[in-house]
Formats: sequence, C-alpha cells, structure tokens
Amino acid sequence: MTPEAILADLVACADLPGRPNALIAARVQHHLRRAGLEPVVLTGPEGDRVNILATIGPRDVPGVILSGHMDVVPTEGQVWASDPFRLTPHNGRLHGRGTTDMKGYLACMLAMIPEFQAAD
Repeated sequence: MTPEAILADLVACADLPGRPNALIAARVQHHLRRAGLEPVVLTGPEGDRVNILATIGPRDVPGVILSGHMDVVPTEGQVWASDPFRLTPHNGRLHGRGTTDMKGYLACMLAMIPEFQAAD
C-alpha cells in the first residue's frame, strides 16, 4: 500500500488522548501483519489503551527503535474546511487530523516495512 492509502486509513480513526485506542491500534496491527510481522500488544496502565511493538530482523542484534504515538488532539473549537477524520487532498497537500503529527509518520514507517525487511 502507498503511504497515502495507509494515511487515509489512520486518519479515519478518531482516537483522542485519554480515550481507548482500540480502533487505530487494530489498524496499525493490520498493516504490520499484512507485511508479515507479528505485532506484540502491551496493555497500558490505563487498561483501555495499548502499545504495539514489532520487530524486523534478528532479535539478538542491536537495532533501531522507531517510536510514535497514535492519538490526536480533539478538533472541538477549530474550523475545518473538510472532515478532519477523512484524508482530503487540497492544493497539493493532504489534509486531515494527524497528517503531520503523528499519523503521517506512522503511515510512512508502515509503508517502509518492505524496505526495512530488505535491508542488511
């Protein structure tokens, strides 16, 4: 999938801080599994939110951790020209809640998994 397609999928998840993140966590796990990875899900101390870990490459060799959050801030009191939870192209840019923080990053990292898997 393209980063844009993954981003559209993630932007559609209206997961907000302090609320359960099951919807976006399930979507991230789907993209990880689609790439042949088996994500590890760790329940957070709140009990209604999870963290997801995925490993590429040998586990006995030092590596790199790529880390990010999955929630976005609320949209109440903001003016949006489009639905903030629907990825909308406008003037060469992609608009939607979380496109730059953090869902854009997550989409790029998920789209790069095949490159990471092919690396030494």
